[in-house]
Amino acid sequence: MSIVTKEMSLEEAKLLGVDSWSRWECEPSQFDWFYDEQETAYVFEGDVLVHANGQTYTIKENMLVSFPKGLKCNWEVRKTIKKAYIFNYPI
Repeated sequence: MSIVTKEMSLEEAKLLGVDSWSRWECEPSQFDWFYDEQETAYVFEGDVLVHANGQTYTIKENMLVSFPKGLKCNWEVRKTIKKAYIFNYPI
C-alpha cells in the first residue's frame, strides 16, 4: 500500500476533469490522516511531505497523486497546498 505520484501539467490534468473535482486548501501545519477511501488529487500549489509506511513522499505543484484506501499517514505541509481531489478514481 503506497502513494503513487506522477508529474502532470495543468493542461493534462484538465483532460482528467480536475475542474469538476472538489477543492481543498491547507496552510503550513502537521497532522495525522487516514484514508477511508482511495483518493486521487491534483496539486495546483504547495509543498508537502507525507510520511507513510516508513517512507517520505514529496508532493508539489503539478503532481497527480493517488492515496490508497486504508492508508495511515502524517502530513507535513511546508507551503500552503491547493488541490483538487476525487474519490475512487485510481491512476
